[in-house]
Formats: sequence, C-alpha cells, structure tokens
Amino acid sequence: MVMVDDAQVRIDQYLEQSGLAARKSKVVALTGDASTRRYFRVIPSDGPSIVLALHEGPIDYTTLPFVAVAGLLSRMPLPVPEVLGHADVLGILALEDLGDVTLQSHVGAGTPSEHEALYRQAVAFIGVLQDRGAEMLTPSDVPSQLVFDVEKLTWEMDFFVKHFVEGYRGAALSAGERGALAREWAEIVEELASEPRVLCHRDYHSRNLMVHDGQLYMIDFQDARMGPDTYDLASLLRDSYVDITDLELDSFLAYFLAVKGTTDAVEFRRRFDLMAMQRNLKALGTFGYQAAARGNPIYIQYIPRTLKYVRNNIEKYTRFARLRDVLATHVDELQ
Repeated sequence: MVMVDDAQVRIDQYLEQSGLAARKSKVVALTGDASTRRYFRVIPSDGPSIVLALHEGPIDYTTLPFVAVAGLLSRMPLPVPEVLGHADVLGILALEDLGDVTLQSHVGAGTPSEHEALYRQAVAFIGVLQDRGAEMLTPSDVPSQLVFDVEKLTWEMDFFVKHFVEGYRGAALSAGERGALAREWAEIVEELASEPRVLCHRDYHSRNLMVHDGQLYMIDFQDARMGPDTYDLASLLRDSYVDITDLELDSFLAYFLAVKGTTDAVEFRRRFDLMAMQRNLKALGTFGYQAAARGNPIYIQYIPRTLKYVRNNIEKYTRFARLRDVLATHVDELQ
C-alpha cells in the first residue's frame, strides 16, 4: 500500500478501519512537541476519547521504540499510557487519553502541598526507573543499545553552539573561541560519559509528565537510553519550563538521595550541577533550532530561565571561568 500523506485523510481512514467513524467521533488537533509527530484527540459519541499519534511516514509496530519502551516501563511498573491500536501503513499509533494537564500546567491549579507531592512522585519514579532498569534490562532491549557517550554528548554541545550561539544569536565565533569551547566540551562530556550508567527517560521534564486522576504518567519516553544517574533528575529539577526555588531543589535532591540510599550529598550536588548545565545548554540549542531553523517561536519564552540556570552554575564553579569568558562575549545574559 502507498502511504497517504494528508493528515485528515489518514485519520479518516483510521476511523473507518477501527470502527470509530460509525461512532460519530469528533477529531481535535492537540498541541504537539518539538518532534515531527502530530497528535489528535478522537472523541466518540458513546465512550472515552483516545489520542492518535501521527508519524511522518509508515511505522512498524513490532519494532517501534515507543511500544518497546512502554512495555518495559509498564512491567516495572511505572504509569504510562496504554497502547490501544495501530495502523502501520498510515503511520498511526492509538493511545490512552491522559487529558491535557501536564505537571507544568498543574502549577497554580492545585495547592502547594499537592504540587510538591507530585514532584516527589516524579522524583521517586526516577529511582524506580534506575533500580528496576538495572534488574530488568537485557542487551537486546532498545534502551540498552543507546548511550550518552562522549560522541552523543559532544554532538549536543555542538548543537548548542550551532543553533543557539550562531543560529539564533547570530554570533561569529573565532577559531580561537571554537578551540576553547571544544576543550571545555571535552572536559565536561568525558566526565559525564565516565559515570556509571543507568536507564534514563531521556526527556524527563514537566511537559512530559501528565496529571490524570491525581496520578502522574510518563510520556515521550521513546528515546530512553543509558546515561548518568543525574540525567533525569537534572531534566526535572532544572527544567526550562518551570521555576523551582533553591529551597525546593534542596528538598527534592535530599528526597532522591534518601530514595537511593546515597550519603555523599556534596559530591552528588556537584555532579548534578554539571549534568544540569549540559542539559540546559542542549535545551538552548533546541530552542534556538526551533526558532531560527524551523520558524517556531513558542520556545523563545523559556530561554531566559534556562540561561539563568546556566549562569548560576558557571558562576558557582571556578572551573567554568574560561567557558563563561567565551560565551559571555556572544550571550549577554552570561556576562
């Protein structure tokens, strides 16, 4: 069969094939993420809604990373959306509808104590992911074959330079500055890549945690891979989308250390800050790419908070003095 490119035609075909068309279903487009997938809510007249994830082209359900990782997480068990159906030729995956309330949007919607409880739940999930991942993963599992190694982490740092410093801010780096950044990246990524590896969600932040019936659910986990034990925690607690106070950060880090039974809080905080800075720089690269290369301005609003996190860390550690000197020449917020 030939893949149908038009989204509406593909959805209509799926509704016919699945019997949803006969149930007078309404279709509503949902706000997507930074990926190329598109999402639609299907609301039948006689039952619960579902979400359709439309991929760019045909899929193979049996090898789709999302499906494989969903199965792994659900066996841990961690709460993830149920896969309800698929149409490989149409590039459609049908998922349980978890609603519209992300952990990000829950800020202000609940009481402070409710929000804190959700964050503690999110922190605890990381502990489960790491511990159960160590027990359950086999070499043939998809996440076992993907690693945050020197090559991957270096690529992310170069992505930040290309798409944020040069692409979005329009900087023209000298050969000397490029060399200085390369040396800084090498030191950072080699340290991160040498740490013991655990199973990581890969994009664990407030927009990828849904609040549904008072319970958190994890989404967007298809890129799960092996990486440092601080990776997901830094993604969650130095999140570009949410303000977390220093007091809250200290509390959540202490809770994670208690969950993991770790006693060296000072060394863990140093490693956490290093990972957070790498994650924030990569996020800036993504925001710059979306704005400058794809003409999508929605992420510009999150740049100031992310730059603040970076500045706090490069000011905190003297090892980053040279890095700050180079970046501050082209990024005023880091001066």
